[in-house]
Amino acid sequence: MMAIIPATWDMYDMLQAVIQAPTYHLIFEALLIILIVKLVFSKAYAPDKTILTEKEKDELIEEWKPEPLVPDTPDDHPLLRSMENNIITGRPDKIMTINGKSVINMASMNFLGMLGDESIEVAAQKALSKYGVGSCGPRGFYGTMDVHLELEDRLAKFMQAEEAILYSYGFATIASAIPAYSKRGDVIFVDEGVCFAIQKGLVASRSVIKYFKHNDMADLERLCLEQQKEDKKLPKKAKVTRRFLVVEGLYAKHGDICPLPKLVELKWKYKLRIFIEESFSFGVLGDNGRGVTEHFNIKLDEVDLVAACLENAVGGAGGFCCGKKYIVDHQRLSGLGYCFSASLPPMLASGAIQSLNIIENDQSLFSRLHQKSEKIHKELSKIEGMRVMGDKVAPIKHLSLAEPSDDRSLDNRTIEKITQEASQAFGALAILILLWECLNFAMERGLALTPARYLEHEEHQLPPPSIRIAVNVKLTEDEIAKCMDIIADSCHAVLGKS
Repeated sequence: MMAIIPATWDMYDMLQAVIQAPTYHLIFEALLIILIVKLVFSKAYAPDKTILTEKEKDELIEEWKPEPLVPDTPDDHPLLRSMENNIITGRPDKIMTINGKSVINMASMNFLGMLGDESIEVAAQKALSKYGVGSCGPRGFYGTMDVHLELEDRLAKFMQAEEAILYSYGFATIASAIPAYSKRGDVIFVDEGVCFAIQKGLVASRSVIKYFKHNDMADLERLCLEQQKEDKKLPKKAKVTRRFLVVEGLYAKHGDICPLPKLVELKWKYKLRIFIEESFSFGVLGDNGRGVTEHFNIKLDEVDLVAACLENAVGGAGGFCCGKKYIVDHQRLSGLGYCFSASLPPMLASGAIQSLNIIENDQSLFSRLHQKSEKIHKELSKIEGMRVMGDKVAPIKHLSLAEPSDDRSLDNRTIEKITQEASQAFGALAILILLWECLNFAMERGLALTPARYLEHEEHQLPPPSIRIAVNVKLTEDEIAKCMDIIADSCHAVLGKS
């Protein structure tokens, strides 16, 4: 009983506290008590229901117009016309057949000419007879076959990494790898020129994304210094925040190479984790085709993760990641594209293994590819009114409109005026149509080219419209000379009459 009723001296203290309390405090407490009593005993507010007649319902339905599912696309859009009109029959090798016409192929990313190799086809056919067409299951659910493990082992040894993990879809490789490691609250520094697959991985990670200017190391360091200042203000948060740096080895949109030595320097200086997407540098850069790390003679251990697809130089499908064992193994549990997609068809895995055999047995492939890339770069640079973008040794080039030099051989209207007037009238689409005329002109003369294509309303940043040119190591000197003449004639013929 004494525990419930306060002692006399306790009651006295309570009364003294009430008497000595400020008047405004007592008034506030009284109002608070009144408000609580009112909320407890008052009835819930229920707005009057508006009952519509059938006629009113029909009128509202007729007036309602749904938002379009997708923006309107003109039926004569050049990309749509291209897909409908340029149909390939047979292999897309160095020489391919489009609409029944034989043309030289400088559109496909068949850098090492693997698409036309008979030994790869034989290996794929043997695997097809043994395993069938597909796996019908993810790697963790009876989708793992011995040929998958063999390819992962071969890729790890080729890249001189501890382990590799195989994906069945090239786009999903880096798009799955990024969110497997970087989560909400983490910070990712990323080059603004990265491909769309990386951008989707960034969105899926829900991390804080900080873009720096393309290949601008000063701008990257500026962002790192800003992050340091933020970390000092919130030291507890900084301790649990991970920081990543995502770049491409060879940029698909620009054709240039990332400055890896400086990136590694900044990695150690600001405690970053580097992820490199090497879909266009794997099997291309370096004396042995190991990519941008070999190109700069930097140990793979300096990089936390390398991702690449097998759809370009290897001439297959799918992709892989490689690095330290504990890093790669994490993707087997967290990489969405690995865990929830059917595994790579065994015949494609066998074809990729044979491609690696060819790469390892013929190291002259890369020196010849680099020489031909440099030659083509030099010839493209001579075309009046056009600008070639990309590194000299890169097998992917972008040819875009540029200001002509003082010594013009074109018509009175300069490329600068064409670009300006086209942009004012129709934007990038008009420039793209102009480039398409160049492509059609080249196609008529036996050369297949393609424009660089992007998702205009979804990409972070779009480069200028361009013609994308892919170098094939199997091109002969005569074929290269013919292609360069056709491209130069096409540009002059179309731009000269514009």
